[in-house]
Amino acid sequence: MKLTYFGVENIPMVEPGDDLVELIDTALASMGESLQENDVVVIAQKIISKAENRYLDLRTVEPGEDAIRLAEEVDKDPRKVQAILDESNEVVRARPGVLIVEQKGGFVQANAGIDQSNIKQGDGAPDELCLLLPVDSDASAQRLREVIKERHDVNVGVIINDSLGRAWRMGTLGLAIGVAGFTALEDYIGGHDIYGRELQVTQVGAADEMAAGASLVMGQTTEKTPVVIVRGYVPVEPEDESRRGVKPLIRPRELDMFR
Repeated sequence: MKLTYFGVENIPMVEPGDDLVELIDTALASMGESLQENDVVVIAQKIISKAENRYLDLRTVEPGEDAIRLAEEVDKDPRKVQAILDESNEVVRARPGVLIVEQKGGFVQANAGIDQSNIKQGDGAPDELCLLLPVDSDASAQRLREVIKERHDVNVGVIINDSLGRAWRMGTLGLAIGVAGFTALEDYIGGHDIYGRELQVTQVGAADEMAAGASLVMGQTTEKTPVVIVRGYVPVEPEDESRRGVKPLIRPRELDMFR
């Protein structure tokens, strides 16, 4: 297999309501490129959230008693802590400077994915705007896939990626939080290795691997490359609906040894 990754240049700053497929098409055309059959389109969560107007103004948030108490423990703005709680199923870990939660989508991450980096703040309101994760990242990915199919008659995979930390390693990594058009978790259990030994536990997080590679191309600071095309993978939509989307990648709670 030969995979190529390339960043889509010249995508403008995204505003609420923007047509992301049109922005991607225009940017690709400026490079002499276009979407092809079996491409995988990796899109930074931030521009999905911006297009879907997932902004939150902290001045509209009234923290409750739990948020105020927890904010003192983790040394954070009580309004932001309330926003984190509102976007979470449960608090997993809390200590000064760190608040790890299970976000509503099932992702265990810091601050429920709520972010303030690379967001233009309003005049006279520094550090008041936050950006939340999409309500349903799988649904967002699927909508983009369907629009691309409708406009270009090509089948693509779509990954929405975000930067997450990991329990055993330092540094953040681009990981998939939304998937459409292919199997996010490839299951090789029951297959055989090169010596014929039956595989007992081997599963490959294909969507995470591509998201991580794409993150290197995207960058984390001022690169302004929120879309990456992966070419050569050949995504295939799983027939079993339970294997679609990002949920197969989320470790079930009963198998999570850290909780």
